[in-house]
Amino acid sequence: MAYKTTYPYTNEVLKTYEDSSDLQVEETLKAGHELYKKWRREDLLDERRDQLHLVADILRRDADKFAEIMTKDMGKLFAESKGEVELSADIADYYADKAEEFLQPVDLETDAGDAYYVKQATGIIMAVEPWNFPFYQVMRIFAPNFMVGNPVILKHASICPGSAQAFQDLVHEAGIEAGAFTNLFINYDQVSDIIADPRVQGVCLTGSERGGASIAEEAGKNLKKSTLELGGNDAFIVLDDIDFDQLQGTLGFARLFNAGQVCTSSKRFIVTEKNYDRFVDMLTESFKNSPWGDPMDPETVVAPLSSPGAKEDVLKQIDIALANGATLVYGNEPIDHEGNFVMPTILTDITKNNPIYDTEIFGPVALVYKVKDEAEAIEVANDSKYGLGNTVFGSDIEHAKAVGEQIETGMTFINSGWTSLPELPFGGVKNSGYGRELSELGFDAFVNEHLIFTPKN
Repeated sequence: MAYKTTYPYTNEVLKTYEDSSDLQVEETLKAGHELYKKWRREDLLDERRDQLHLVADILRRDADKFAEIMTKDMGKLFAESKGEVELSADIADYYADKAEEFLQPVDLETDAGDAYYVKQATGIIMAVEPWNFPFYQVMRIFAPNFMVGNPVILKHASICPGSAQAFQDLVHEAGIEAGAFTNLFINYDQVSDIIADPRVQGVCLTGSERGGASIAEEAGKNLKKSTLELGGNDAFIVLDDIDFDQLQGTLGFARLFNAGQVCTSSKRFIVTEKNYDRFVDMLTESFKNSPWGDPMDPETVVAPLSSPGAKEDVLKQIDIALANGATLVYGNEPIDHEGNFVMPTILTDITKNNPIYDTEIFGPVALVYKVKDEAEAIEVANDSKYGLGNTVFGSDIEHAKAVGEQIETGMTFINSGWTSLPELPFGGVKNSGYGRELSELGFDAFVNEHLIFTPKN
């Protein structure tokens, strides 16, 4: 597996990285396991809290440096990268501040005696993380597990090794002990060996369905707990009582942030007949006023996709949709540039027999569905193998919430695009995976809820 930074704006190879050897893997497992045992013996929570706060301080201090590394790795706008650095710092601070509370024993009600459970570390966690959020995805695994006392081994995407190395350097600069977090440039055979190792007690993955199925198989075969955050084909439901002024500022962000390469970005816009034509016009205008260009330029709205392969995949999906009866409303024009650009594109008239109907398009492509009423909107939204995120727009907030609760998904956002905050749980259902990250739910993902029971005399 070739780990290299190829700048998506120019497709110039900026740096290559050497693969990690089996010896390095063994040294990492040994260091992590010894540190886990030390953390179980000694109460070092205050020390880890201070170190994690320092990680956040360094992130904010060097935000420009870290943001440029991410942009050069995978192409997102520099401004978006800076926002990711800040969010990563917020996650670090959140778990540093909340860990003591989250680790408190939990009393259990029983007439048979005295009972409670304590939350304890379990061991090394193997994290397989994607390229689209090179720092945020790693931080939301590292920060809670570090505070719990679970060392983390990272296998990052091969196209963002600069970010992976920078994260490890960041942890080292904060004075965190060796073994707490280790990035390895490894292949999937080595990942399988790590999952099988008895010193490893959990595995998490954010990525594709195929990757998730493979990791889940390895984890199950070795009786290791796993969490998966996979793809999404998120619905954006526009109800009859929509406030178009409120809607206008959301559309571009909902689909074009990170060039559409967000698992929870809105991909299927489901609009009632009453508002359909006006909505399509508004979406078209939003896309027309979203210039592509240099991701380091603050005027750019649409960044290049992460790789030539990603660009090719999206263009093929557009072609498949059109070949099977979809209508092109806007976009799908070639962009004459060496970067991996796809023009923002709007497709309508997607029928159930179109292969794209239940396929995630990971790029700046919006599919718009016309439905006769709210009931059909809910039906279309749920007619998907995915269930990650969902948006409902309507003026009656309580009613919009009621609609949101009927969607088979892990997260629903009312009158806003997707969002991510340290205190909000993140995850999905169906083929979008299982388990949660962030919030207290994410903190508990790999803890041992250890029962202590004393019967009545």
